[in-house]
Amino acid sequence: MKGKQNSPAVDGFQAVSTILDSLDALVYVAAMDSHELLFMNEYGRSKWGEAGGRKCWQVLQADQSGPCTFCTNNQLLDEQGQPTGVLVWEFQNTVNGHWYQCRDQAIRWPDGRLVRIEIATDITDRKQMEQQLEAARREAEIRADTDALTDLNNRRAFFNLGRQVLRQAQSSATPVSLVMFDLDHFKQINDEYGHAAGDEVLKAMATAAAGQVRATDILARLGGEEFAILMPQTTLQQAEKLSERLCQALAACVISFEGKQLQCTGSFGVSTASSGEASLDALLAQADKAMFKAKGAGRNRVSIVDR
Repeated sequence: MKGKQNSPAVDGFQAVSTILDSLDALVYVAAMDSHELLFMNEYGRSKWGEAGGRKCWQVLQADQSGPCTFCTNNQLLDEQGQPTGVLVWEFQNTVNGHWYQCRDQAIRWPDGRLVRIEIATDITDRKQMEQQLEAARREAEIRADTDALTDLNNRRAFFNLGRQVLRQAQSSATPVSLVMFDLDHFKQINDEYGHAAGDEVLKAMATAAAGQVRATDILARLGGEEFAILMPQTTLQQAEKLSERLCQALAACVISFEGKQLQCTGSFGVSTASSGEASLDALLAQADKAMFKAKGAGRNRVSIVDR
């Protein structure tokens, strides 16, 4: 007596299931109206367990009380309710934290109802590499704009940001002021105590300056012992007052280095553009001229070029 034979459809489904079970990727089928899991391959069962008549969001996601907010069902059908083709997207699974590239498509199941078939390939290693590369790129950008010793903006960043500030000031017809300051007799500190001591002084002066400026101000180390502050929406008088406070803060700063107490003062020059109508180079030149005037008058003071 011959054994009972399966229908060609059953045999075909078993053959497809065998193939899908061999894939190193999740393959599942869920009814689009009820979200019931109709099929999940061996890869999926090994990681998320048996479907057991549950819905896709109950098996494949964590802490879900209903269909996922990121469910792609509405993207797989057109306005007439017909399949639109393959949708490729990426997401991080809420159960195991792995990243997957998903290929979703609406198809007709043998019983005629619409289902979503998804093939999800684990791309966690690739995603982590992408994230590491992006973090490295951001770090490189930061480093390119940051003075390595003081952590202030460097000259490159100062000019890039400064030009943006001046364009905004011209558009809004608001004043912009620029303060330049140079540490007095800094070479003597390097000569007498060494460059390591000079570095500590520079870092301390940078910290003191950063404590005086606003979040909207652009403070930078232009090079050596020379610093600048670009101050949007700031009049000449306001910039002068800030410079006076900063001058006092630098003079009061005491730096401990190898048992010695070091101090340093600064000479300040202030310039302004009443409605942003000046180039950054012009503002720097005016502030630089005022700063040398302060040095000529005895240092440790603030000067404005037209006074």
